[in-house]
Amino acid sequence: MYPKPAAHLTPNTYAYESSPMVKATGFREYDARWLFEKEINLMGVQALGLGLGTLLHEMGVKPELATGHDYRSYSASIKYALVTGLMAAGVKVHDIGLALSPMAYFAQFELDVPAVAMVTASHNDNGWTGVKMGAQRPVTFGPDEMGRLRDIVLEGRFRYADGGSYRFVENFPARYLADLANRPKLSRKLKVVAACGNGTAGAFAPQMLEALGVEVVPMDTNLDYTFPHYNPNPEDMEMLHAMAKAVKESGADVGLGFDGDGDRCGVVDNNGDEIFADKIGVMLARDLSKIYPNSTFVVDVKSTGLFATDPVLRERGVKADYWKTGHSYIKRRVTDLKALAGFEKSGHFFFNAPIGRGYDDGLLTAIHVLEMLDRNPTKTMAQLYGELPKTWGSPTMSPHCADEVKYGVVDKVTEAFKAMHARGDKLIGQTITDIVTVNGVRVMVEDGTWGLVRASSNKPELVVVVESPASEASMRAMFKDVDAQIRKHEGVGAYNQTI
Repeated sequence: MYPKPAAHLTPNTYAYESSPMVKATGFREYDARWLFEKEINLMGVQALGLGLGTLLHEMGVKPELATGHDYRSYSASIKYALVTGLMAAGVKVHDIGLALSPMAYFAQFELDVPAVAMVTASHNDNGWTGVKMGAQRPVTFGPDEMGRLRDIVLEGRFRYADGGSYRFVENFPARYLADLANRPKLSRKLKVVAACGNGTAGAFAPQMLEALGVEVVPMDTNLDYTFPHYNPNPEDMEMLHAMAKAVKESGADVGLGFDGDGDRCGVVDNNGDEIFADKIGVMLARDLSKIYPNSTFVVDVKSTGLFATDPVLRERGVKADYWKTGHSYIKRRVTDLKALAGFEKSGHFFFNAPIGRGYDDGLLTAIHVLEMLDRNPTKTMAQLYGELPKTWGSPTMSPHCADEVKYGVVDKVTEAFKAMHARGDKLIGQTITDIVTVNGVRVMVEDGTWGLVRASSNKPELVVVVESPASEASMRAMFKDVDAQIRKHEGVGAYNQTI
């Protein structure tokens, strides 16, 4: 029998090479993330594969799975360790090789395989690894499935089975790119900066864009798992600033940036101004609602209030459904509500039938942005952005907070705001008008200014976002008051970026 995993083992010892190590906190709300060699070892990854195979049997899912890996120095070895565990549980594994996460999701449809396990740390810094998993296309695991998987693995409740096998699917990326390009070419001549941060998308994004007929300005598209310039994260201002510079220097119509595993897209307009992804979502909702009026769009609680208040969207009968942040949450909600699309402030966009298959895909997001420009041939990206009602919003700000305490901090901050509301206390000198607790706490005051505090689901961090439709001063005041509540609790560190 496979050994029960330990929570910690010392590297460079017999025990480390002979026993699985899996830290419990790596099982997160909707995927798995660990610091490789510090929180999980290769035998621990084998245990994860064996546990995932066990869970598929318990769920009554056909034991057949698509897998791939992102471009990091250790991702392939982690994938093969995962595969050995899956095969021991009797799973037939289809390996698509070096891939983007949406490529693995596409493989579920293209290969008619029910399950997926994509080895990626997404936009996390080097040193991290993880797995995005699902067993019911197009959705991926949420808290229930992740909790069951955690218990199976940590308690060593593995189910061995015969019938496991492995096959490598040769040149699968070509099938994925052909599927994306199976649409009319753009009629508008566009120049596009394709920023990949030396991550996995560099192998695929430029050729996809060229297939659409655009002129591509490649930026950091050569694969380099040391990420020499910046971490491939289009929510990070460092990447957005680099994209802005490239757009200005090249005279491009738009800059498109992709994260480490290609399921997110960030945008810079033709003036070199960064447009946060939630505002891109409003622009796309405006464009798509011309074609599909009365549509429902699911948006995460970090996103702008414009989805609910924009007069153009209201005139077209658009319904905005604010939901929990996280690719699995939004993906499932889009499927359950049969929404046309889902948008996250992080840049995860989910296009459902008839304009997508329901999963998040950064390259498909880029296509929809370009098709929006194509349908508005006399307008620049900056002009389309300028047509939105003005709001002042922050980037996503993430103060460090250990996994073991972050949820407790958020619970205390939530209760503090609820108590203020009940007492009639003021926030930024105004009455609190609404509190949303579907995911952390989002508190709003009279002039529409709001602030959000939640726990990050994939890093030891809190997440803080503020926005005001009234003024920059109100936005900054909200940040000051929200931060004051956070600072009442121990264990909260410095912000990665601020306003």
